[in-house]
Amino acid sequence: MNLLVHYNHPEIFLDIVESRFPDLEIHCCRSYAALGSDMAAFGPEVVYCIKFEDRTYPREALIGDPALKWISVGGAGVDHLAPWDPTRLRVTNSAGVASDVMAQYVLAAILTLTLRLPAFARAQAERRWAPQEVGSIAGRTVAVVGLGHTGRDVARRAGAAGLRVLGLRARPRPMEGVERVYGSEALDEVLAEADYVVLSLPLTERTRHLIGRRAIAAMKPGAFLIDVSRGGVVDGAALSEALAEGRLGGAALDVFEREPLPPDSPFWDLENVIVTPHSSSVYEGWERASAAMFCDNLVRWRAGQALDNVVDPARGY
Repeated sequence: MNLLVHYNHPEIFLDIVESRFPDLEIHCCRSYAALGSDMAAFGPEVVYCIKFEDRTYPREALIGDPALKWISVGGAGVDHLAPWDPTRLRVTNSAGVASDVMAQYVLAAILTLTLRLPAFARAQAERRWAPQEVGSIAGRTVAVVGLGHTGRDVARRAGAAGLRVLGLRARPRPMEGVERVYGSEALDEVLAEADYVVLSLPLTERTRHLIGRRAIAAMKPGAFLIDVSRGGVVDGAALSEALAEGRLGGAALDVFEREPLPPDSPFWDLENVIVTPHSSSVYEGWERASAAMFCDNLVRWRAGQALDNVVDPARGY
């Protein structure tokens, strides 16, 4: 069996794969430009890939290969591969590999914005003594939009911190740590009740610009938005306007419609915004943890068993 690994630094985790499957024929492709030719020359049955450049992914090199049977994505997002034919090709992701760290990011963002730490940091950088009140999360409500692995971990940590937790998912059902789970049709109702809105859902045609002018208008005045989903779920222009006008209290944004975020983006200059470069899921050892998940799935693949984390292209997860 042939396995192609598509990543610019496969040496980080390749020993895990080789030690568990010494009989595999493994080829490593370290660039976007070479993917098409490497696929044609090597003819893999399986590809393990991690998106590593801030430009359009060469999806056709994979999706268009008739011999390829399974793509295992080392991260959670798969919108760079969509669409594909699930009757011919299986796509899995590594959902959950960074969910707890992302939940920590969300809780830290909630506390940082509420305690007004960015304002104190600016004053410190200017050597300016500027006393002001800080906020409190006591008695406040967080709405988690998207209750996959990350959303569930956010709910758990938010509840432990004393926040009231509401949730929203396409197929609502009771979930531990969430006071009430709503269906997607109740988005405006949930947004109106939340002091903090956390986005942790995939990018699909249904979720693109889900948080646009209408949804932002439904949010509680002064609410905070924390986005750890995918760039495009939020309409950036509508959000920057609401933040600049003071209709929202602030935001912590880890994903953007265009990445890297352009220097002329208004988000850089808004004092009530925390900008991070798509880093909430990047922690020491994540590549090795993801590779280990892939290896567990590869055992199932070779045994003819059902795979974990199979993605439905229509749903995006």
